[in-house]
This record gives sequence, structure tokens and C-alpha cells, in this order.
Amino acid sequence: MNYRHIYHAGNFADCMKHALLVSLLGHFLRKPSPFMVLDTHAGIGRYDLTSEEAEKTQEWKEGIGLLAEEGPDSPLAPWLELVKKAGGPRYYPGSPVLTSLMLRPQDELICCEKHPDDKRKLYGLFTRTPNVFVHERDGYEALRALLPPKTAKRGLVLIDPPFEEPGEFDRLLQAVHTIRARFPTGMIAIWYPIKHRTPIRAFYTALQDAGVSDVLAAELLMRKPVDPDRLNGAGLIVIKPPYGFAEQARAQLNRLKTLLHAEDATVTQITAE
Repeated sequence: MNYRHIYHAGNFADCMKHALLVSLLGHFLRKPSPFMVLDTHAGIGRYDLTSEEAEKTQEWKEGIGLLAEEGPDSPLAPWLELVKKAGGPRYYPGSPVLTSLMLRPQDELICCEKHPDDKRKLYGLFTRTPNVFVHERDGYEALRALLPPKTAKRGLVLIDPPFEEPGEFDRLLQAVHTIRARFPTGMIAIWYPIKHRTPIRAFYTALQDAGVSDVLAAELLMRKPVDPDRLNGAGLIVIKPPYGFAEQARAQLNRLKTLLHAEDATVTQITAE
């Protein structure tokens, strides 16, 4: 398979992932010391929702398309303001663009994208942004090469794979081991699809068995996860979440549940600190 996110940009899974990402990054901004973000599966950075591909599926209409009327008091407001700043509603910003809009001069973003065409598009967005670096390489392989960060002691590793090949949860578990060994102070955020519960429960158990502490799971379910051939929901694992993030995540997911007519929204502590 040759995954292209343009078909899914701005859907419910993007909305929950990016709202939570903006909240995570906001915690770094509370201190003046620099931070680094490593985005292992960066994509093209920005998606035209009027494109032929996006119009073919129209998934965005059941996601970002339902959120235009949110006001400044909404728990989703910080993220939605960045969407507008990045060219929304026509253009939907992926995680690299959202992150770049939150960087200060002392912070940096490192993006990995292994598809040459996508990497060129992503690179083109940041040619005049000196603290954003774009690499054409496999995101999992990059963990050993790019960690620990050279310029910051704080940081977030965002892993958002397409789940187009079997064994993705096994690769994620190995990635967690690598990050913890090379960047023990770093925060980790992992996006995953929810089709049915069996592989997700196995991943949770593997994290527990490996002794990974302070693991939080935030999930948005559009319907009960009983059809393994359908994307029924999405989740974000956060390892070493900042203080107060769980409450933020609950507020954001509950608001998304209402606006997107979802089945359920949960925030669960998988392992203790």
C-alpha cells in the first residue's frame, strides 16, 4: 500500500489527535527553556480540502467541517485558532505545521518523511523557517540517529504511523524502548486507529509488561469497535504526560464527542507514574 493522508485529512481522527497535540505542546511553552519535537511520520504538512482526493472521500465534512462555529471559550479553541492561522477552512494543517506555529526561536522541530514526493512538499513549506528540519528517512530508523536532541533537554516524540503494514504495534513497542533508552526525559505520543480491541489491549499489556510507567490513553470512539474492517475510533497514548493534561484531554474529547456525534470519549491511566 502507498498511504496518502490527503484522503483522510481533517477527519475525526485528525481532530482528536491534533487538539491533544496542541495541548501537549502548550505545556512546554510555560517555561523559557527550549524544547524539541521529533515528528516521525510527518506527511506533507498541509492538506487542501478542496482537492480531488479530499473531495472523493469527504471525510473532513464529518470532522473539521463540523467545528466551524466553536467559540473562544471552547476547550478546542487553541487548536482551532491555529487551523485558521494555517489557512483553514480550505487548508487543513497536519502536525508539522501546527507544531511550527507554536515554536519559539529557541525551539526546534525535526520532521521525518520517507516518501520522496511528500518530503519535497513538506520541505517547501519550511524553506524560510530556520528551526524546522526535514529529513527524507524512515521515522523509526531516525530515532537512533536523532535522539537525544542536541539543543534541548525537553521534548516530545510524536509517532503517527499509517498502520498500512502488519506488526505496527510491535514496531511501536520497540520504538518506545529506543526512545526511553536514548531520551529518558522525553515525552512520547503515539497515535493509533481503533478497529477492534484485541490488538490495542495487547499493546497496553506489552507496555505494562515492559515496565513503562506513566502511560495515559485518550480515545474517541465514533461507534462500538466491533468491525475490524472499519475505522471505529482513534486513540493517543501519551507517555510521561504533563501535569493537568488528563483534565484538558477529557474536556477536549467530551466536546468532540458532542460536536462529532461520537459514541464515547475516554481518558484512561494505563500505568501509574
